[in-house]
Amino acid sequence: MWIQKQITLNPRARGFHLVSTEILTAVPELSHIKVGLMHIFIQHTSAALTINENADPTVRVDFENYFNEAVPENEPYYQHLDEGADDMPAHLKASILGNSLMIPITNGKPNIGIWQGIYLCEHRNAGGSRNIVITLHGE
Repeated sequence: MWIQKQITLNPRARGFHLVSTEILTAVPELSHIKVGLMHIFIQHTSAALTINENADPTVRVDFENYFNEAVPENEPYYQHLDEGADDMPAHLKASILGNSLMIPITNGKPNIGIWQGIYLCEHRNAGGSRNIVITLHGE
């Protein structure tokens, strides 16, 4: 069985946001898959997806602080400047973190750890809504 859906996440502030519930709610067909894979892809170059801690919100704050220090704005060697000081760093952060996730499905549920959640990594000050493609494959 193959199922594919596109959803749009509401705009969020710059930072790391748990979106597990939004993603999983969009694919109720997941419950019919005994074994399979869920691929989640973000159609943007200045935001990313990752999986990490889903309980303590300070982890998401620490992620934002780390990436802002590791990939600062206004570097003199940036040439891509047309869309603001946060744009080129957003592209770099998105490439470092990645634009897709592959999650195993077992008995109708994503087979991730109890403390794991899906993050939308919003790297722009005003990134806007974000389009996500979710593809399920399994039996």
